[in-house]
Amino acid sequence: MILRTLLLLALALPALARPNIILFVTDDQSPIAGCYGSPLIQTPHLDQLASEGTLFTQAYATTASCSASRSVILTGLHNHANGQFGHTHHYHKFETFKNCAALSLPNQLKSLGYRTAHIGKYHVAPESVYAYDRFLREVGGGHNTPAWIESCKPLFEEESEQPFFLTFWTHDPHRSGGVVQSAPEELKPNRFGNPAVGRQYGDTKEVVYDPAEVPVPEWLPDTIECRREIAQYYQSCTRTDKALGALVAALKEAGQYDNTMIIYTADHGMAFPGAKTTVYEAGLHVPFVVKLPGASKTGVANDAMISHADITPTLLDAAGGYDAAKNAPKKLLPYAKVGRGENAGPKFQRYHGRSWLKLVGTTNTDGRDEVVASHTFHEIQMYYPMRAIRDRRYKLIWNIASPLPYPFASDLWAASTWQAQFRKGKDANYGNRSVDSYIHRPAFELYDLETDPAESKNLADDPAQAERLAAMKERLKAAQKETEDPWVMKWRYE
Repeated sequence: MILRTLLLLALALPALARPNIILFVTDDQSPIAGCYGSPLIQTPHLDQLASEGTLFTQAYATTASCSASRSVILTGLHNHANGQFGHTHHYHKFETFKNCAALSLPNQLKSLGYRTAHIGKYHVAPESVYAYDRFLREVGGGHNTPAWIESCKPLFEEESEQPFFLTFWTHDPHRSGGVVQSAPEELKPNRFGNPAVGRQYGDTKEVVYDPAEVPVPEWLPDTIECRREIAQYYQSCTRTDKALGALVAALKEAGQYDNTMIIYTADHGMAFPGAKTTVYEAGLHVPFVVKLPGASKTGVANDAMISHADITPTLLDAAGGYDAAKNAPKKLLPYAKVGRGENAGPKFQRYHGRSWLKLVGTTNTDGRDEVVASHTFHEIQMYYPMRAIRDRRYKLIWNIASPLPYPFASDLWAASTWQAQFRKGKDANYGNRSVDSYIHRPAFELYDLETDPAESKNLADDPAQAERLAAMKERLKAAQKETEDPWVMKWRYE
């Protein structure tokens, strides 16, 4: 009865107040694009979207791990609280608490009358928390993302008074697809989902990059192994950009583009050691472009510090279902019913993130000058809890398990970029760090991101920074309490 009442109220709202919504999430992509100032990579469709929308320059994942990050995107709750501590698939078996169904994005939008659909990487559980009306088929295979649009067209073309919500989640530019066997070096670069040399997926033409020309970020080693992998990564990003172009074209053909809100982001940064599975900038800083029907201005760059925890409340706000005063859905859905001995998790009443809807089309930052990050697991064998707080200039990282060597994701350990340096010994450079300092980390890391954007000079033991360190520790502790982080108790005994 409650759901029916909500549906009738939602259908009565004016069409412009309830746009179609597409949440386009790529897999392991840093903000490397033309619209973010990259001089080489070809991303014409994202660049065009940015010219028609708002480009957020300071957008962050809250954790650089796939399942954990996606759970934050779709619940508005940090993964240390929602139970999605790490990967869902295979033997890892982490799952979101079932009570999160009460305020998850797909469930809430469905209750507001949206037709909900998902295509591509899912990577969260259980389905009761992340329930969609339909799951669309990946036409052309997992890496021919532009071909997926054929499965999306019926959703766009349906005659319905109800708007649609589509999560379009690519598998690229994640590491996958084997290695480039033709590379002359012993350590072969990963293909990042790209087809074999000289081939293409269906009608999707590949853009190939010269390893000699790709810029190497300061935090990575400038080696031929690294350059070859970056070139493959760029190729995968550009193919993904073609999918965005095909999606926009299909929306225009169906007459839906002008009334569709599009959010383009990534689950976290690029799949290289030093980025993915860390709380360093390269792991958390993500592309974030928003096109909103009726926005006051287009082609705007906004440097408000926003995070993935803000996505669910914002999209619920766009759909008319957000209570800003309570920072919660206007109506919580039923909590889970579980049997004796089962744990459905806390009964969350509000989001950890908050809506940035009013910032679209403006340069107003709304006082958003701080973000927090939380990582506990990637794969289940990779227990290494880290918490971080970052403001406009400084970042504090707390490595809760710092006596332990930093654990590697299996694909990052095997990466030729890493292995080429690891085989040289512990004193070999890895960007501005050494191999040994990357593996063995102190309890606290404090960085001045203005003077040290590559996070290579730890100031935590600098007496001149003692007051700042203490203050940031207290801010981090307060954020942990506010977001119901069980690891906050570690301050008392570790």
